[in-house]
Amino acid sequence: MLRRSLWLCLCLCSCPGRGLRIHEYLYFQVLSPGDIRYIFTATPAKDFGGVFNTRYDQIHLVPADPPEACGELNNGVFIQDQIALVERGGCSFLSKTRVIQEHGGRAVIIADNAYDNDSFYIEMIQDSTRRTADIPALFLLGRDGYMIRRSLEQHGLPWAVISIPVNVTSIPTYEMMQPPWTFW
Repeated sequence: MLRRSLWLCLCLCSCPGRGLRIHEYLYFQVLSPGDIRYIFTATPAKDFGGVFNTRYDQIHLVPADPPEACGELNNGVFIQDQIALVERGGCSFLSKTRVIQEHGGRAVIIADNAYDNDSFYIEMIQDSTRRTADIPALFLLGRDGYMIRRSLEQHGLPWAVISIPVNVTSIPTYEMMQPPWTFW
């Protein structure tokens, strides 16, 4: 299989020393399962969480159990040193990020719980608790999160294999592997 080099997307401005700002995008590619081998777009949390200082050629994207990740996880052992896929709802974005961080996750991708959302990015902001989180937190469109979880369920897989971040500026538009349900 052809693997692309991974880089932080340079197509948008970044803040020196702070990483991406809100309304900027970070891209990741699902490598497995093959039926969703697309490049997905995510947005970073506005005012909490870390930045991607490392690129991962292959890392597991593990759906949290329970999906909302508002407390103890049934599959927390599988989140250790991986990236968690979490569903919006039940508690604050920061609370979800902290739960994943406490389970040793390297980052969290929070998918909208509106499964038909294929175009509206939510601004993830700090809650009023004054807590912090050190791992990156990204927001994913609901349709994208749903399609990833659905594919894993159909194949009986506990996780997807992804590359993150992906530098899309080096990929010609006609070669972009975009989800067919998403308008870029």
